[in-house]
Amino acid sequence: MRATTTPATRTEALGYLTKRFPRLSETFILDEILGLEAAGLPLRLFSIADPHEPLVQPDVSRVASPVGYLLAGSGWPARLAGAREGLAAHLHLLRTQPGRWVRAAANIRLGHLGASLKHFWLAGRLAVRLQRQGVGHLHAAFAHGPASIARYVHLLTGISFSFSAHAKDLHLSTPAVLASKVSAAEFVLVCSSDASAALTRMLTDPAARAKIVYAPHGVDTERFSPAEATGASRPAGQPLRILAVGRLVPKKGYPVLLEALAGLHRGGVEFSARIVGGGDLRPELVRRIDELGLTDRVELLGALAQPAVRAEYAAADVLVQASVVTANGDRDGIPNSVMEAMACGLPVVASSVAGIPEVVRDGRTGLLVPPGDSAALTAALQRLAGDDSLRRQLGTEARAHAVRELSRSACLRPVVDRFRARLATAPRPAGVPVGGRLG
Repeated sequence: MRATTTPATRTEALGYLTKRFPRLSETFILDEILGLEAAGLPLRLFSIADPHEPLVQPDVSRVASPVGYLLAGSGWPARLAGAREGLAAHLHLLRTQPGRWVRAAANIRLGHLGASLKHFWLAGRLAVRLQRQGVGHLHAAFAHGPASIARYVHLLTGISFSFSAHAKDLHLSTPAVLASKVSAAEFVLVCSSDASAALTRMLTDPAARAKIVYAPHGVDTERFSPAEATGASRPAGQPLRILAVGRLVPKKGYPVLLEALAGLHRGGVEFSARIVGGGDLRPELVRRIDELGLTDRVELLGALAQPAVRAEYAAADVLVQASVVTANGDRDGIPNSVMEAMACGLPVVASSVAGIPEVVRDGRTGLLVPPGDSAALTAALQRLAGDDSLRRQLGTEARAHAVRELSRSACLRPVVDRFRARLATAPRPAGVPVGGRLG
């Protein structure tokens, strides 16, 4: 049976596409979704895949919008259902808007054929879902795969899109490909001035550069507060309690941190260190901890949900973020853990890399060291271990800066306003498939 169409009656919904949802480590995505819903935006949430992680943040249960997955599973029944949906969607789009479909297909990149075909195929499935659900604007949470799919959706349907650029998705993207996405997008959100500068350098068109919008993630300064953090009042003579939070991946600089802790040990400073996060580097780090003689001082806690992470902030004296730039150019943006610790009134010792210096002001809200310099990191930790008043001063200033500049609700407000403005002017699609089979 042929699909029937009916004029769209509404296009006020905002589509939101991420790569994998829910991911334990991507609390900023979860918080943004919850913030958009709390602001009253009608949200249609989509994810390329479900990560099927064993541990999920408790706040995922607060998300009101159901999640539509573009890749529903790996089994044959799911693959067959996905193939049928994709074929029906593309046949519908080819029949109803052949010119758009042909122009979109012409944008498949031969140099990245596998990824381009996958993104084009998934875009067809998503495009029809968006039309059915009255979505007037689509936002992609990352600059790589999600933004590629959003761009194809735009070419197939005319639905406008925007996207966010953070760290890996920005720095490891091919500049020409990224520039084509920016040119087609309504605007691009970046979470740090460093990311803004990096993206600006990739663009030669002034009109494209004007689309870059500074939109920091921010932190929930009520959930993360000094009332939960007691580290600033460490009893005299007690070991310094050091905390690191982040996935066990190269850009987090954990080998540098372990070398710094070994230097601290050689210097006679008493300390304990706890590292929160899971990842592929765990076996290597366990081996290195043993080689450095730190097994009784350093504990790898694995991945933890947010309530347990907040308890770790409460028990710590200092947060360390030893981030580095990897050989392939990957790096952090502004790690959530840094902003969370600052909101809790903890002093932060961090590398002066990427967007970190935008929030950790050396000597004011924390201490900065050169990336990869374990000796400098050791010296900074020794300084804090021996100076309780400095630690308290830095923690107090960190909290004040977080409240003044990094409040999540304040950071999200202009983003909400931008989405509302876009939805208010979104054109209505020509027709929406209803009932029956597509094709």
